[in-house]
Amino acid sequence: MTVRIALGVLIAGLVVWWLLPRQQPPAGGGPMAQVTVPDLSGAALAGKTAFDQNCAACHGDNAAGREGLGPPLVHRIYEPNHHADPAFFLAVRNGVRAHHWRFGDMAPVAGVDDEQIETIIAYVRTLQRANGIE
Repeated sequence: MTVRIALGVLIAGLVVWWLLPRQQPPAGGGPMAQVTVPDLSGAALAGKTAFDQNCAACHGDNAAGREGLGPPLVHRIYEPNHHADPAFFLAVRNGVRAHHWRFGDMAPVAGVDDEQIETIIAYVRTLQRANGIE
């Protein structure tokens, strides 16, 4: 009987632990990657403006990430054959459940239309190519 009680307490403790929110990394905000920024024009230049207004607070200047806040998008995880362009549309519209990083879930980004998302993608892909991510 004592073993059953101990096992029950252990299982209950594991369930409570599993349901508790995960601790976030400490906020620091510094860049997580070094990003070479090429000359920008057209959609990529418009995308930088939209990115700076809607994404940089978490994903950092030039998509270099921000310690404790959001991952760098200039990273091999986000190369086109792993996270194709539609994944960016879904992330902005619906948010993303944390799966590659320990920053917590990404909330949807309100007020960003499809045209802006397209330019943000053009900007991020331009940065990625300039940094050897194809």
